[in-house]
Amino acid sequence: MHLMRIGPVGSEKPVARLTDETYVDLSETIHDFDETFFSSGGLRTLPAIIAAQVASDATSRFAGERVGAPIARPHQILCVGLNYRDHAAETGQEIPREPILFTKSPNTIIGPNDEVRIPRGSTKLDWEVELGIVIGKRTSYLDSIEDAKDSIAGYCVVNDVSERDFQLERNGQWSKGKSCETFNPAGPWLVTPDEIDDVLNLGLWLDVNNVRRQTGSTSEMIFNPYFIVHYLSQFLVLEPGDLIDTGTPPGVGMGLKPPVWLEVGDVMELGVEGLGTQRQIIVAPR
Repeated sequence: MHLMRIGPVGSEKPVARLTDETYVDLSETIHDFDETFFSSGGLRTLPAIIAAQVASDATSRFAGERVGAPIARPHQILCVGLNYRDHAAETGQEIPREPILFTKSPNTIIGPNDEVRIPRGSTKLDWEVELGIVIGKRTSYLDSIEDAKDSIAGYCVVNDVSERDFQLERNGQWSKGKSCETFNPAGPWLVTPDEIDDVLNLGLWLDVNNVRRQTGSTSEMIFNPYFIVHYLSQFLVLEPGDLIDTGTPPGVGMGLKPPVWLEVGDVMELGVEGLGTQRQIIVAPR
């Protein structure tokens, strides 16, 4: 299934994408793709609901509606840093022995094509295309990496927008360079695992102003999605609807020589194989 939320900010409705042109409106039976939906087993009952609506010809056509993030605001956004071998190499850092964990504020999540706003005082705004994991059930102390598969509701494209000066040069934790307003575009779809042939071999890419900056594959991950979910479950409780950003391939602005930073008017376009594409314009600070 390809699950989406469409409509104005704060008034998105849940739908299931059938094709690039058509969808099934689920708002009569489902409030939202949120913690309640996932924890109540919504993913198990949803196929029958979709099939019934398709059989009764209750489908709709996309008509230029805004696309929101595919999940409602999560309980938490957890992130893994330096999780691609080639990205670690470009930054001159050693491959981590364990996942590097940081968090992003849940209110950073926006739609895949919404504007990204430069924060006040920013001088080093950067991009990061990533694979996002959405948690499907309350998860803690998993016994094995294999068990992690049952905890994953699906995957989506995310852009882990980062302010490198805030993150790396202002001391303290990374979170203040990661949690600024609009810093986590997500979507366009949440794709359930059964729709993905091999999540360990998905291509990722990102362009800035039509110039290819990032090209990578999840096959270069140091810690794969199942390992990450299992690992995190040993330290904290993952709630249904939580989002995990799993790290970025090489080609970030910080790693270029000389570095390249985003400016007002720049356009980021990015995608992950089988998970759709995003497009964001950089706008001025408030």
